[in-house]
Amino acid sequence: MHEYTSTARVWGLTCPGFPEEVSRARRWTRDILRGSPLAEDAELIVSELSANAILHTASGLESGSFHLALAVTQQVIALSVTDGGGTGTAPKVEHQDGETEHGRGLDMVTALAHRVAIHGSRAGYTVTAELFTGTRPGDRPC
Repeated sequence: MHEYTSTARVWGLTCPGFPEEVSRARRWTRDILRGSPLAEDAELIVSELSANAILHTASGLESGSFHLALAVTQQVIALSVTDGGGTGTAPKVEHQDGETEHGRGLDMVTALAHRVAIHGSRAGYTVTAELFTGTRPGDRPC
């Protein structure tokens, strides 16, 4: 199939900003990607991004929520989490030492994904992690 005529399958899920919703997001991802060799990496990425949304943005407030989007083509699995905003800074990778308990989630996501993009503003950021099919983390396409 030619890349410009391939069909992407796209799913979306909005979750209340409660900590237990992270496991729901993980299960949802696992169910959609059942049988894919990238399912475990995708679950971990969704878990980290969802937890970050709840912990660091308005998503974790009483009426907060976060939104997941999952797109699958023959070439890529794209996982996006959009937070509820309310922060003055964009999510960023922080290389922490082995002693810290927090701050390594986005670093782990960038290690697992082939590409990570962050878009948005104070009103809400979307972090998208892409896993390329047929490659391993660390491999880069031509």
